[in-house]
Amino acid sequence: MPKVSRPRTAATIGDVADAAGVSRATVSRVMNGRATVAEDIAARVLAVAEELQYRPSNVARSLSLGRTETVALVVPDLTNPMFQHVLSGITDAAATRGYRVLVADTAENPQDEAAIALEARMRCDALVLVSPRMPQEQLTTLVRQASPMVLVNRDSPEPSVPSLTVNYRAGTLAVIRHLVDLGHTRIVYLAGPPPSYADARRREGLAEAARIHPGLDIVEVPAGATVAAGYGARDAVLAARATAVVAFNDLAAFGLLAALNQAGVAVPGDISVTGFDDIELAQYSTPSLTTVAVPQHELGRHAWQELFTVIENQGTTASPHTRFEPRLEVRASTGPVPRSVAEGGLAPSPAGTDTHAGASAAASPATRTEGRGASAVSPASAAPTGVTRDGGPAWHPDGDVTVLEWRGEPLARYESGARLPQVHARRPYLHPVHTLAGHVLTDAAPVDHRHHYGVSLAVPDVNGTSYWGGRTFVRDVGPTLLENHGQQVSAGPVVDGTDPHILRDAVRWYDERDDAQLEESRRLGAHLLADEDAWALTWRSVLRAEHGGVTIGSPATNGRRGAGYGGWFWRLPLTAATTVLSQGGAGEQAAHGSRSPWLAFVQGEGADATTWLAVQHGTARPWFVRAAEYPGAGPALAWDRPLTIPDGGTVEIGLTTVLLDRAVSLEEAARLASDAADVR
Repeated sequence: MPKVSRPRTAATIGDVADAAGVSRATVSRVMNGRATVAEDIAARVLAVAEELQYRPSNVARSLSLGRTETVALVVPDLTNPMFQHVLSGITDAAATRGYRVLVADTAENPQDEAAIALEARMRCDALVLVSPRMPQEQLTTLVRQASPMVLVNRDSPEPSVPSLTVNYRAGTLAVIRHLVDLGHTRIVYLAGPPPSYADARRREGLAEAARIHPGLDIVEVPAGATVAAGYGARDAVLAARATAVVAFNDLAAFGLLAALNQAGVAVPGDISVTGFDDIELAQYSTPSLTTVAVPQHELGRHAWQELFTVIENQGTTASPHTRFEPRLEVRASTGPVPRSVAEGGLAPSPAGTDTHAGASAAASPATRTEGRGASAVSPASAAPTGVTRDGGPAWHPDGDVTVLEWRGEPLARYESGARLPQVHARRPYLHPVHTLAGHVLTDAAPVDHRHHYGVSLAVPDVNGTSYWGGRTFVRDVGPTLLENHGQQVSAGPVVDGTDPHILRDAVRWYDERDDAQLEESRRLGAHLLADEDAWALTWRSVLRAEHGGVTIGSPATNGRRGAGYGGWFWRLPLTAATTVLSQGGAGEQAAHGSRSPWLAFVQGEGADATTWLAVQHGTARPWFVRAAEYPGAGPALAWDRPLTIPDGGTVEIGLTTVLLDRAVSLEEAARLASDAADVR
């Protein structure tokens, strides 16, 4: 009969007593750390316990001592890193005394808070209550029922119950002073939970700041203490027309940063954002967050010290109230008030960030009418010169995108744009676009303008609908985030069966109500330049007003001078050096607003230099050009007056772009533009 293996029986206190030749009471006193046992006997008991692998029963030990050697920690939201660090401080300090910490989360529910705290206390020796939201009367009752306890982030209603607080009032004053020194006079306070003690103290700081700084305008926007709360407050923040935001805590600030980023609002270029607490992620956010640092771990450690003094009755008296001083941590999310505001403008308005959706442009008498079936540009029928097609670049489908390749290497990628956020005005676009040597000459969703996507048709205003993305420029108001973003829906790009260097797409433009506005026929061509180590990309789009007449506008037609952008737009990447060339000479100022038939960007230096050169087909439209803030350009459909396409009418947009892996001079650029003029 096989031998049955039986589980080993755990050693008991009796086993240790028998082996050590002492009573059970002596073993108990030794294991509980009592100093009433002779050193040699205690050493013998401990050695036997180790040999037998004896582990005291926590239940029995608690019954013997009359306590559990466990304390309860109750917080409103354990997902908040601030409270996690307080917990860490308590846990680390309590462990040195052999205590454990039981954690309870009240889920920001003041109604259940007292009951949860009392139940946790009944299971433990003492209670640490962090940032309670309950009313004062209820807190007073709980303190009398649940002591010994310590309060964190709340004043104690009883002298016998220690409390630890942070000087949130001073921290708020410090961050407001920092913003005022940067020139900000209209500031949003992104408020925390209404019952929060910390929120009340921050409000005290705001009130004092308003008294100290005459002319300071503080606007309250209700939010909360979570990332979602900050994210959801974006529209209200932008509607407040402020240049800076003080968020209740870092989490709310993170949510707001994400929402502003998605909307193409630059931080701190357009608006400064600050947080509170200085949780670990604050220094790693984009941009890094200016915040008020709170000694979170020290709060927890000190809370344990006060609680242990009360539990042990050591003859020393716990401090009735301890207040910690925060400090301001200045990082990259705050900066000077935007120049347009400092000079008396309406609101932050960096070029390219805002768009126009005002109906006034559509009613302007200065509209230009193009007849039914007429085109602004007639495509050339002659074959291009200096172009080779045999063995040249070819388009081919690759999953849900279409890729242009040459000799097995990608030159361009055509995306449908269906996955873009709605606030970015979904549209098909090209990105990345490479030179023959592999340099990327496009950028998509850059930090400064998240709604820029490579090469696309981006129009700020078609009958009040924005196909540009981001904020809208409203006359007498300024940049405003409206729910007016349309989308361009691709029918699916088709590669020409007989000539794979040609890609065609039919694109329908829908307004924010999903009503069709425009039909677009799009043709993209790729050509190698025989006389240059370069290639050319041609773009031809015909917009047809098949669903009724449309009026195309821009921020310039609604009152913002020089901001006549909208149409075909190419966003280039940021580089250390950028030079703009045009028929008028070198420099952004010479090119911006000009009707030069061509435009070039020379970027980088030496072996890393590249040249992007664009030539307009037919009569040139004014160029919208940016190089100092960011590199991007395109001919404007509505530079200084709206453009009307009557019902059934068309407008054509056509350009040829040459991409080179070297720098060119002004004279070379002019020659290249002349050679590329016939490349269609």
